Amino acid sequence: MTECNRAALFFSSLSRRKISADFDGGRLTSDGGGLLLREVDRRIGLTRRLAECVTDPRDPAKVVHDVQTLLAQRIFAIAMGYEDLNDHETLRTDPIMQVLAEHAPDVGAQPLASPSTLCRFENRITRQSLARMSGVLVDLFIASFRRPPKRIVLDFDATDDRVHGDQERKFFHGYYDHYCFLPLYVFCGERLLCAYLRPSNIDPAKHSRAILRLLVNRLRQAWPKVKIIFRGDGGFCRWKTLKYCDENDVGYVVGIARNQVLTRLAEPFIAQAESAFTQTGQKQRRFDEVRYAAKTWDRERRVIVKAEHLKKGANTRFVVTNLTHAPKDIYDGWYTPRGEMENRIKEQQLGLFADRTSCHRFIANQFRLLLASAAYVLIEHLRREALRGTEFARAQVSTIRLKLFKIAARVRTSVRRVVLHLSSSYPYQQLLCRLIARLAPI
Repeated sequence: MTECNRAALFFSSLSRRKISADFDGGRLTSDGGGLLLREVDRRIGLTRRLAECVTDPRDPAKVVHDVQTLLAQRIFAIAMGYEDLNDHETLRTDPIMQVLAEHAPDVGAQPLASPSTLCRFENRITRQSLARMSGVLVDLFIASFRRPPKRIVLDFDATDDRVHGDQERKFFHGYYDHYCFLPLYVFCGERLLCAYLRPSNIDPAKHSRAILRLLVNRLRQAWPKVKIIFRGDGGFCRWKTLKYCDENDVGYVVGIARNQVLTRLAEPFIAQAESAFTQTGQKQRRFDEVRYAAKTWDRERRVIVKAEHLKKGANTRFVVTNLTHAPKDIYDGWYTPRGEMENRIKEQQLGLFADRTSCHRFIANQFRLLLASAAYVLIEHLRREALRGTEFARAQVSTIRLKLFKIAARVRTSVRRVVLHLSSSYPYQQLLCRLIARLAPI
């Protein structure tokens, strides 16, 4: 016991009353609400299915912590706000963390894995295991629908994942002006299908066509009649991807960079918007379409023109598509909503530490990205299935964590029971009761 633990802590008095504190409160946890995530995991089988994907080279006779325990320890800790392996030096004896990892929280029981054990686990992962784990995310996405959807939109986007150490395959990126990775994400609404780590010295669209093809094949295997639409910004406008979509009945709505030819074709619409702005002084928007093909393309395609004029001048945008809707509907109804995906990526990186790719080995960093993705899948399922109709139905990960997971509790264990005495002053008691009834009905 440290000197701090032995001594009383003294604070400023409250009127005539002295205020002190110590560390003799017993077996307490600050993450009592983490049991909600355990119920989600038991419903969808996330950690079990991921564990089945991992090849374990260890001698079974000497294994203390099996793969599912290690995965659960890391995934649940990330979901509850613990990004570092060093955090597990104390978390390994936390009673709630032990319950989440399906480990008996008895006094004196074997603690969970240490940071060094978890580090070895991350660094022995293989590419084959990562590929199978990525497939689990897609399978869980399919299972999340009660009935086959008529149409789904797959949002593709890349982002920078800044690195600071000597990681494998790190490169300087001129646009972001720092050393980084360039992970590729695929979402359908708020549901995550793919999180793929890439070096940053590549075309932003690198591997997107291959991933799209894999997703289309798997989704059509489950839902033969589903209409799939590929959506992305100008970084994903590659004619081979568009050609694949045309040949495989996949819709697309993809931004395309402005150039001299497109600007010349759109000049009549740009002039109309400028003239209307001059007359009214108000923002003007005009929507129309042109036929366009770059020299490398296999054929002409439909390009939607948004000719907008603001006080700062012209703001013209172009979107290439094979959908048949009106130009304004294409832009406002189909293309613009892709911006919501950026909020999902922020949840991944800011709320679930997907950018904590500080391992030296590139494959280990891909594994960390998948661990953060798994934590997101748990919380997204909780938000979609249990929080619907509540004040937190649209809450961000950080808000859900603060309001629902961070609950003080005293943990008592016996031969037959594990009992949590939650804080009597917890402000969301009624909501917690509703969530438990939805996730773990008696």
